[in-house]
Amino acid sequence: MGVPIERRTFLASALLGLPATLLPLPAAAPLAPSRRLTRAEQEEFLRNAEITKTQNVSEGITNTQRATLTDGVITHEAQIQTIDQRKTSFTDARGTYLHFADSFKHNIAAYELDKILEMGMIPPSVQRVVRGRTSSMTWWVDDVQMTEKQRYQKKITPPDQAAWNRQIYCVRSFDELIYNFDRNLGNLVITKQWRIWMIDHTRAFLPYQMLKDAKRLVQCDRHLLAAMRGLTLEKVEKALDPHLDGLRIQGLMARRDAIIAHFEREIKQRGEEQVLYNCLPFETTVEVPAGNAAAVGSAA
Repeated sequence: MGVPIERRTFLASALLGLPATLLPLPAAAPLAPSRRLTRAEQEEFLRNAEITKTQNVSEGITNTQRATLTDGVITHEAQIQTIDQRKTSFTDARGTYLHFADSFKHNIAAYELDKILEMGMIPPSVQRVVRGRTSSMTWWVDDVQMTEKQRYQKKITPPDQAAWNRQIYCVRSFDELIYNFDRNLGNLVITKQWRIWMIDHTRAFLPYQMLKDAKRLVQCDRHLLAAMRGLTLEKVEKALDPHLDGLRIQGLMARRDAIIAHFEREIKQRGEEQVLYNCLPFETTVEVPAGNAAAVGSAA
C-alpha cells in the first residue's frame, strides 16, 4: 500500500527541516484537452458515435430520450425522438388544426432551415436509426442554466433586457415561418451566457399559408429578414424535401412571403430604425472536452 500524499509531505519536510507549506505540491493531473467542433462535425458525431447509455426524459409527450454518445475521443449527450404520427385533424385548448403531424422529421427540418437562414439558434439534428427505429438525434445543449419556463416562474430578469428582446423577436419570426403553434416555455433553453436555443419542433410545419399571429411580429433582425428574402423554393426543397412533404413546403414559402410583406409595411409606417435591429448570426461551433469518459452535456 502506498504512502498517502499528506504523510509523504510531512516526512519530506521533517528530513529537509522545512515547513510543509514551503514544499512544492504534487503536480495536478492535466486537464483534458478541448476541441471546437463545427456544425458538420457535430452532425457527423450524432450520426456515427456509439450510444453507451439512454434514459427517458420525464417532461414532454414525444417519446424523448437522453442519450450518451462517444466516438472514443469525445463524449457528449443527445436527444432522441422517434414520434411520427399524422392525423386528419387535431384539437386542443387552442383550437382545431388540419393536416396535423407530430414527427421527429420536423426537428431535422427546423435545424436545416436554421442553417439556410444562418441563425444559429437551433442545435444540430440528424436522422439516425436507433434500435431499429428511425429517429432524430439532436445535440444536447451545453452550459444550460434554465428554461424560459423556469425563468418565468422564478421571475428572473435578463441582465440585458434589450438583447434578450432581440432574441425573442427572432424566435417569434422563426415560429411564424414554421407555423409552430406548439411552442412552450419549456422548449426555449437558456445558457449561462443568456443565449436562447430553440428545441423540440415535432408539431411545427403545419401547411397553412397564413401567419399564426402577425401581431407578435414587432421587430426583426436585419440578417434574418435578408435571409428570408433570399429563401428560394429550390433551396428549401433541396434541404427539407426528405423531411417535409410538398404541401408543408408550399405553406412555408407562403408564410415567408407574408412575413416579408408584414415587415415591409411596418418599415414604411414606423421607419427602419424602429423595426430592424442587428443580433444574428450566433456562433455555431461548440467547444467540448476530448479524452473525457464522462458525459459533458448539460440538462435541457
